Amino acid sequence: MFVGEYSHNIDAKGRVIIPAKFREQLGEQFMITKGFEGCLFVYPMDVWEELADNLSKLPSNQKSARFLQRTFLSGAAEGEPDKQGKVLITPPHREYAALTKEVVIIGVSKRVEIWDAQRWMEYSQSEEEMTVEEAAESLEEISF
Repeated sequence: MFVGEYSHNIDAKGRVIIPAKFREQLGEQFMITKGFEGCLFVYPMDVWEELADNLSKLPSNQKSARFLQRTFLSGAAEGEPDKQGKVLITPPHREYAALTKEVVIIGVSKRVEIWDAQRWMEYSQSEEEMTVEEAAESLEEISF
């Protein structure tokens, strides 16, 4: 399970250090794709394969299903850490997530998220976003 929050810098070549704790769990190869709220999602291969399989089962006659399939699958790229633990973030991914210099890498259960540090701070402090209490309350509807 991925947990925690780490701050790193992205270098001029678009590489960022993935925390050692996360690299161990991600393995030698993993998938990076566009996420929600303007961040990147990083999945271990086994979790990615399960997600991709579930996406392939969505009904193609529904616009929202097609959108999710296109977003996650066309926006995916394989990641592989070098000997220093750095991973290349592709230019389209850097543009999508507005990654420039400072990034925040967080663990979110079965995935890792990569955020621009400023965007993460704004998201974390936004009063427009749901509070923890509101989120917990809405999950009661699905018997969480």
